[in-house]
Amino acid sequence: MQLVPSTHATTRNDGRKHRTLRRRRTAPAAAVAVFALLAAAAPAATAAPGPAVGDRLDRQALAAELRAVHEAGVFGVYSAVRNGHSQWKGAAGLADIDTHRPTRPDLRHRVGSVTKSFTAVAVLQQVADGRIRLDQPIGDHLPELVPGERGRKVTVRMLLNHTSGIADYVAEAFPSLKELDPRSLDEHRHRTIAPTELVRLGVGLPQTFEPGTDWGYSNTNYILLGELLRKVTGQDPERVITRDVIRKAGLRDTWFPGTQPAVKGPHARMYENLHGLIDPPRDYSTYNMTWAGTAGALISTQQDLNTFYRRLLAGELLPAAQLREMLTTWPVKAPDGSVGMRYGLGIYSMDTSCGPVWGHDGGVFGAGTWALSSPEGKRQFAVGWNLTKYQRFDEAGNGIPHPADQAMGRLMERALCGGAPAAPASGGKPTAPKGAPLQQVPLNR
Repeated sequence: MQLVPSTHATTRNDGRKHRTLRRRRTAPAAAVAVFALLAAAAPAATAAPGPAVGDRLDRQALAAELRAVHEAGVFGVYSAVRNGHSQWKGAAGLADIDTHRPTRPDLRHRVGSVTKSFTAVAVLQQVADGRIRLDQPIGDHLPELVPGERGRKVTVRMLLNHTSGIADYVAEAFPSLKELDPRSLDEHRHRTIAPTELVRLGVGLPQTFEPGTDWGYSNTNYILLGELLRKVTGQDPERVITRDVIRKAGLRDTWFPGTQPAVKGPHARMYENLHGLIDPPRDYSTYNMTWAGTAGALISTQQDLNTFYRRLLAGELLPAAQLREMLTTWPVKAPDGSVGMRYGLGIYSMDTSCGPVWGHDGGVFGAGTWALSSPEGKRQFAVGWNLTKYQRFDEAGNGIPHPADQAMGRLMERALCGGAPAAPASGGKPTAPKGAPLQQVPLNR
């Protein structure tokens, strides 16, 4: 999960909420701009061997691009790339900066708002079964959570594509962040918070715009969708998503952690820098993720994410009618008025040098993820990294381009398009292309 920037759609955890936090942080941003990056001595990128016959992936170039992300300042990074039957996995840098344990390609990882794609699929499956209608008011199902006129105006579709105008709850769940103080992150490390409380925090804030008239990224939307799944199925939404999406896709290393704060199995430590407010960066790999729930609590691997999006885009998880609805998008504009990306129902499309790609990104405290696929799922790219919000801001509160963001953009282009044109400068998260969500606030995208 992440926050999206002002008029732009980006992560990683986001939208209107980002606008609100940014207004509060402009002057103080300069005060925390001093950044001492920990220069971890790391081994060279490692790559798992792929098929030798018909190989269309330049493994050496991919390993070099991945290594460049680490050398630009990210502690550890791990990726999986696929082109038809040809696959590559690689890792660079450190999973633990204290022990110098190296990263591995198959590390399990908190994938943040990539969870939204899974939740959206589960909701659309219920649409296909006739239990939910996309243009039905959410108040028909959850009047106690979205009461009155708002419940009559906000539809299920608006929750899925972030046009509901319901505010994001993250700043309210971690209130010290509104004062540019990270103490809430530590105070709530082992807190269990109910989804209905998260909804109460978001719905209790002023509406950010009239429902259906604008776009604003809000994690509250996807917690509400989880509660919608609970209402129409009578089961915990995490169980529904696990049974109907994760298992149907054949994923082996993807799960909801529930109240369990530790990541089971091999994983990297996950370091949060909070734009210099936490210096040196602190490890948040152990965390109770009930604060993210169906909006961003999933744990997965890069390989599983590629499998999920490939099977989704191939029509294996949804009927054709519901997949078409999922890929129907709302244009999200950048500050200059250009369309930075197009947001569908829990998935977005952005342009690359070789055409549009589909997927999502995510960011929770210490863990960033980006997963993209060509429209038919033939070319795929997923990457995770374990140092987040390392970017800085100028006196006006504008993001300062970071070399790691640009390196991440080159890696993406190499993986999906076979080349690596210069990526445009960006003050956002390590998704250099203009369309990707920006990780400018401490949230979950």
